[in-house]
Amino acid sequence: MADDEIVAVVDENNTVIDATTRKQMRDLGLIHRATYVFVFNSAGLLYLQKRTLNKDMYPGYFDAAAGGVVLVGESYAASAEREAGEELGIYDTLLEHRFEFFYEDSLNRIWGSVFTCRYDGRFVHQLEEVDSGFFVSVKEVLAARYKPVSPDTLKALRKLVAKDPFIGQSS
Repeated sequence: MADDEIVAVVDENNTVIDATTRKQMRDLGLIHRATYVFVFNSAGLLYLQKRTLNKDMYPGYFDAAAGGVVLVGESYAASAEREAGEELGIYDTLLEHRFEFFYEDSLNRIWGSVFTCRYDGRFVHQLEEVDSGFFVSVKEVLAARYKPVSPDTLKALRKLVAKDPFIGQSS
């Protein structure tokens, strides 16, 4: 069960300081690590997911990235690969690391690591996590055509576009 997963707890400098269950991390509002995998097709469109209503964070929101909490002892890269496989059925696809960032709101404190990939294959959604998904332009997501979008993912997407304005440019 996800509540029993052991996750890495980090400090404000992204240094691992502890490990605890996912549930305790959420209950205490501890800073943790997470991955964000933005999936683009060959036309430059972004895969937008609809989160299931049973998610512990932002249930029913749209999500512009696959990803999730980094487990204790797991690298960001290993977590990104695991999450892309579990959530979307994407395996053996090059994930390009982009950057790390800090996100904080009243519910969540995260050191996130952002990855991108190009994928035109078949998606296999993890039923507990992903309700549906479809390709859209990055501009549509940033213009709030789809609401609500999970705020941490939206911050990561804005930062990704600011660092590389060619990201998500449709052909």
